[in-house]
Amino acid sequence: MTMAMTRAEPAGSALALAPGSRVGIIAGGGSLPVEVADGLATQGYAPFILLMEGEADSAQLRRYEHVTMALEQIGSLVATLKSHGVTHLVLAGEIKRRPRLTDLRLSFGLLAIVPSVIVALARGDDGLLKVLTRSLERRGIKVVGAHEVVPGLAAGEGTLTAAGPQKADWRDIEAGRAAAKAIGAMDIGQAAIAIGGRVIALEGIEGTAGLLERTRELRQHGRLAGRTRGVLVKCAKPGQELRADLPAIGPQTVEAAHAAGLAGIAVEAGRSLILEGPTTMSRANALGLFIVGFPATEPAHGR
Repeated sequence: MTMAMTRAEPAGSALALAPGSRVGIIAGGGSLPVEVADGLATQGYAPFILLMEGEADSAQLRRYEHVTMALEQIGSLVATLKSHGVTHLVLAGEIKRRPRLTDLRLSFGLLAIVPSVIVALARGDDGLLKVLTRSLERRGIKVVGAHEVVPGLAAGEGTLTAAGPQKADWRDIEAGRAAAKAIGAMDIGQAAIAIGGRVIALEGIEGTAGLLERTRELRQHGRLAGRTRGVLVKCAKPGQELRADLPAIGPQTVEAAHAAGLAGIAVEAGRSLILEGPTTMSRANALGLFIVGFPATEPAHGR
């Protein structure tokens, strides 16, 4: 299987917001909250930022109207958003720790969802995200995906870089895609690495950076002696809540994939985000790596 395509524009356009609408962003770590905020500002919408204490890289976000909230204050989330006129909400960025249930500041709003949150924590990250989004929407705040308000973040379909995958790379892409979907179904991770048509590493709690570091170490220690190329594959979990926690790559992913000796990166088109797009593509081209978007293989969920 081969693809010789230039980057396609992501499907759809920015979410149409009615007059008086305001988008809020729950900001975790990483560059995604900044890209969403800047994208909204470019479209003429002034975002409201809720900085998660100890998680958000806040320097670039503080130029927008914002407040800081600890995870244990989550019971006041809806009241805070409504007091700032928020009608739509984006969950953006990584939140590394879970709230300490014993330290939660109780409120009527929190008490209403605590049983669901406890059950969701047992089901994993995606279960928790689904409970959160449904709870917010029952209280009149519409949860939307980062790719819905800033469509340019979504990966297009086809080859997105100067270099493209070779015929053998497609075996790795398919093997990695199948493995990533399998661990995604168990809410373990969203990524896999395949070399020579075989999966050699799966994403765990350490994330994509740790996955690539393990692969680099395997190269150094001779466990992959004689094996060249290889592909990092990232895709959404089956049935994933698509309005939060979509798989993402950025410049650091490209650098780490190159350090791990890989030939390229494959992501699920329309269901993966490319952060710092121009920089990511520039670094991939400079290093000779390919980035390719493969078609989604299941109907959309999360609505």
